Amino acid sequence: MAPTSTPERQARAVRLGPRSVAALALVSAVGVVGFGWPFLTPPTSRLSAHAQDAPWLFAGLLVLLVAVVAAAISESGLGPKAVAMLGVLAATGAALRPIGAGTAGIEPMFFLMVLSGRVLGPGFGFVLGSVTMFASALLTGGVGPWLPFQMLAMGWFAMGAGLLPGPDRLRGRAELVMLAVYGFLAAFAYGTVMNLAGWPFMSALASTVAFDPHAAVAANLARFLAYCLATSLGWDLGRAVVTVVLTLTLGPAVLRALRRATRRAAFETPVTFDAPRQ
Repeated sequence: MAPTSTPERQARAVRLGPRSVAALALVSAVGVVGFGWPFLTPPTSRLSAHAQDAPWLFAGLLVLLVAVVAAAISESGLGPKAVAMLGVLAATGAALRPIGAGTAGIEPMFFLMVLSGRVLGPGFGFVLGSVTMFASALLTGGVGPWLPFQMLAMGWFAMGAGLLPGPDRLRGRAELVMLAVYGFLAAFAYGTVMNLAGWPFMSALASTVAFDPHAAVAANLARFLAYCLATSLGWDLGRAVVTVVLTLTLGPAVLRALRRATRRAAFETPVTFDAPRQ
């Protein structure tokens, strides 16, 4: 009988400390408010009276908070080797994004974010998702008030993959199926939260599915669901299907390459210096 091998513990490019976790929790809480404020404020509130200004306010605030999170995670141990890998993966993701520009749902960068977050962990995944979206926006000219929301949503997307169970034990077909299911659901979640970022910009007089600051929460929720069905369902479905297909077909090779690079980088091996010889 062949001996059973002990699963090798997966190294992490970044080990989140208490300060990093607190910063992530803060920016996520503000992000939830930034995305969901149309459903969190009553029609008579002052925030609803400034519906056209609120997205700009939250966009500016999220820029600062994402920078704080990146700094906190860097302080937790984002060393030179991790920075180098971050640069390579972010550049690859940014280069993949224009491939599907203008074509419904063909966005191959999403599967790379899922696999990278899975291998390199939630802290690295959050930074990678945010940096990749920022770099791709500069590459495609997609800079605007929506960019901070995209950075945060993609950071959540990649971080979630790093939080999936079994990072040290689950391998093979079971892992691929789990990542494919996560990628499918997260692709829809990304599209939905990004709809929340742009939906309040619409004038209530222009469409029956636009946000109405004077309507009740239930009425606005019905408008938002109709808006998602009418504008982004096809795109989100295409993104989800492409992510699943690429994960199942290219996933094994990409996972092996990422894990091999992680082992060779030896992120968790402390750097020591020998004393000079006399």
